[in-house]
Amino acid sequence: MTDVAARRLDPQPHEIADEHRALADAALEILLDSSLEPIVDMVLTRRDGAYEALSADGRVRFTADSGVVAVLEEEGANPIANQATDAFSPLEAELAHQHPHRSENSYPNAYDQIVQLFDAPAAPDLCVLHSARHNWEDQGGHIGEHGSLGVVQARAPWVLAGKGVANLGVVPRAARLVDVAPTIAALLGCAPVAADNGRYLSRQDGVVRDDVLDPSERARHVVGFLFDGANPNVLYSMAASGEAPNVARLIEMGTAFGHGAMAGLPTVTLANHTSIITGAYPGHHGILNNAWYDRATQQQVITNSPLPGTSRWTTSTRAPTRFTPQCCAPGPTSSPHRSTNRATSTRPTPPSVFFRRGENPGIPPSADGLPHVTERFVRPSKDYSWSSVVDHMAIEQAVGIWDGHYRDESYPHPRFMWVNFTLTDAAMHECGPHSEMAAASVRDSDARIGEVLAAVERAGAFDDTAFVLVADHGMEENDPSCQGRLGTVSLRNAGLQIRDEAYGFLYLGVDS
Repeated sequence: MTDVAARRLDPQPHEIADEHRALADAALEILLDSSLEPIVDMVLTRRDGAYEALSADGRVRFTADSGVVAVLEEEGANPIANQATDAFSPLEAELAHQHPHRSENSYPNAYDQIVQLFDAPAAPDLCVLHSARHNWEDQGGHIGEHGSLGVVQARAPWVLAGKGVANLGVVPRAARLVDVAPTIAALLGCAPVAADNGRYLSRQDGVVRDDVLDPSERARHVVGFLFDGANPNVLYSMAASGEAPNVARLIEMGTAFGHGAMAGLPTVTLANHTSIITGAYPGHHGILNNAWYDRATQQQVITNSPLPGTSRWTTSTRAPTRFTPQCCAPGPTSSPHRSTNRATSTRPTPPSVFFRRGENPGIPPSADGLPHVTERFVRPSKDYSWSSVVDHMAIEQAVGIWDGHYRDESYPHPRFMWVNFTLTDAAMHECGPHSEMAAASVRDSDARIGEVLAAVERAGAFDDTAFVLVADHGMEENDPSCQGRLGTVSLRNAGLQIRDEAYGFLYLGVDS
């Protein structure tokens, strides 16, 4: 376990207030009833100075002092006893164990994950995690899901390639998404911000993955790709079969973590986009979920909203900066989209700033006729169509910058570029990670990566560039017959005053 206790936003981790103890007990009795067992995997909380993970058939209570875990009590089956990172990998193993029950599921880094979550002042009183089978009817009944601690939902792909990266191919190892930012900093040859312990970033929870780097080389440029919500078993299998040739090219010239990189809890988009770029867990960088309740202001916070409306959170000191300006100079840092990705230089204008200013950089009216689009899914799926448009725009920006010109501005070659793709998340949600739509989204996104690689080659910078391909979380295929809400209806019917945010963050004594 890393020393998470040393990097809190708040001197004391959040726990249930004395006046809410009876309310918590009443809520837990309902949530842990056997009738909800098919959809409620477990409930996490911190009370009376200790952390707890509770399920219908067991619980564990523990403390974490200076990063050292001490189990105080176990009753029945410890819900988080299995923390193996290699479970259900590769693809064949996942397909043979779909919808795993808690008794056979794995929860990597679970103690660490629970501690960091309750380090945040805005942490919920109760965090309800859904089962691997559960189909989120509240979110449209997606066939693919994430958000929980289970290994398939937490596991993201991570590929490193090019300058400064060891050529190892697919290795049977696991990493964490908080390791991405410090590893990129090391690739770029940045100077640590804390020479005594080698930290590159504020509140850094991750470590440099020296085991996949070539210490004799440093990259002059780093280009990062993010396939939102991509299942790594699917991605690696398609690369091996030739269906994703550009991903395969990166793997062949570098290293891929075969067991993936584990997302922080909750394993959702905005929390882990921020973790990737800051090296800190959600409970430490402050972007706690896609939505949460801020006790200090008594307001709901929604980060996944139009960019101008989120700037108060994503540009505040709650989210630590990425790297020092000296690390990224010369040239701009570019983040084509996702509001949590901040630039460290301001001239010329990083493309992400256009969106934050509310400008429309020429959004195509539809996906029809755009390159690298699978027409079969564009018309029947609004999400597939819109994500194809958004990802096309990302490529226009990235390629334009490497070619030296975008939106009437000239650009030098960027020291660090981050390009986000949304299509894989949209497709794997809608039809599941093992569907033909999911495969089409990988093929389309792979072709778009090829456009950027070609632009870097045209710029004459390919041999001096390192490439990073990652996702913000995994994606697990659920059981459409397993629907229902995570106990919130039962809680309200019992007259309990509880606020539910982001489907599972429960705040006691607060009206909805």
